[in-house]
Amino acid sequence: MSSERILVVDDDRGLLTLMKARLEAARYEVVLASGGEEALGFAGDNIFSAAVLDFKMGEMNGIELMESLLKVQPYLPVIILTAYGTIERAVEATKKGAYDFLTKPFEAKDLLHRLEKAMEVGRLKVEVERLRHIVKERYHFDNIIASSQKMQHVLSQVAQIAAMDSTVCLYGESGTGKELMAKAIHLSSTRADGPFVAINCGAIPEGLLESELFGHVKGAFTGADSHKKGLLQLANGGTLFMDEIAELSPQLQVKLLRVFQNREFYAVGGVQPVNLDIRLVAATNRDLWKAIHEGKFREDLYYRIHVIPIFLPPLRERIEDVPLLASHFLQHFNRQMNRDIQGFAPEAMQRLMLYRWPGNVRELANVVERAVALSTNTVITSEFLFLGGGEGTPEKKKLLPLSQAKEEHERAYLIQVLTETGGNVSRAAALAGRYRAEFYKLMHKYGLEPASFKANAAS
Repeated sequence: MSSERILVVDDDRGLLTLMKARLEAARYEVVLASGGEEALGFAGDNIFSAAVLDFKMGEMNGIELMESLLKVQPYLPVIILTAYGTIERAVEATKKGAYDFLTKPFEAKDLLHRLEKAMEVGRLKVEVERLRHIVKERYHFDNIIASSQKMQHVLSQVAQIAAMDSTVCLYGESGTGKELMAKAIHLSSTRADGPFVAINCGAIPEGLLESELFGHVKGAFTGADSHKKGLLQLANGGTLFMDEIAELSPQLQVKLLRVFQNREFYAVGGVQPVNLDIRLVAATNRDLWKAIHEGKFREDLYYRIHVIPIFLPPLRERIEDVPLLASHFLQHFNRQMNRDIQGFAPEAMQRLMLYRWPGNVRELANVVERAVALSTNTVITSEFLFLGGGEGTPEKKKLLPLSQAKEEHERAYLIQVLTETGGNVSRAAALAGRYRAEFYKLMHKYGLEPASFKANAAS
């Protein structure tokens, strides 16, 4: 029996019986109603793939019923049946939401063809709305703070591919938020109700990693005194996130390749295959193509995981996100430590903006946490920012062409002024000694949006 459920409403019992026979012969599940109130009662308890409604009925006509049904199930495709087919009625029905209009008597093949097309459109509407919702909310994934153009591009990619079941490979330096992005992909996917299982391939000793992934049966090795499910099995029906996948040994790479090819695996010591239904999200801070040429990573496994690559930029390439992230972490650690620090002094924020962040977002979180813990003021001043070796100095920082160095300085200055004024362009222009129109041109040149800094000020 098909999972497609069709609602048929007509006050002609003979036609209902005939429709039921024809639709069930086409392997649809059919729910019959002889009037509008009965149909609405069914719609409150069932999800329908399509509805076929007679236009002329006693208590309410087909268009009135359709309008009520669409309030309950907004994406329900409706076909109106009538023996009184006129162009005016057809136009009225389609204007009010009907997918199609069919005049009695009709051929069974015609009805089935129109139903198939109607359900295809209905499925498409549901998917488009789901994707529209994801795109609308893409900047509100839990704990993902981003306003820079590079991160907006990344989040847009995530919104686009989340509904697919394809394998994703996240590339990015340590601390760029790969696991956070993997969770966003999972929670925005059709597997959101399933498990999200994460493993760091570089953090588990090689001798234990196979058992952790595949599980083991009782007696498989010394100390295996009971059956244990592995992470692959625990992730069934959901998403498996494999961080630092480049750290896998050659032997495990071969075994995982077979798993991803055959969609089944054997527990250590087991003889029965376990079927696998997961979405894989892999991540690495290494260049996998370079690792292939160095003989450290299998090329065939690379092609299995490098289906949809997502590249997370380092924090130094999305420096306009620093004020937003710093404010977010400040609020977080204020709550955690029961502090009430109001913000960052201008010179402290300037240091954060000019720092190179070799540890990326993770390092920024640590710096803010330390500052919140140690600060004796109502704002964080520069003396409480303990930064590592990433602060640029003439000796350590690579010399840039003069024009590029001037642009970097100008951009950093604009970010500082906008941060100080909470995105108020008039105040920022006055502080910078520029006309408002000229200041807008400078913001446009460097891709800066005042709304980002307003959001930061509000938080």
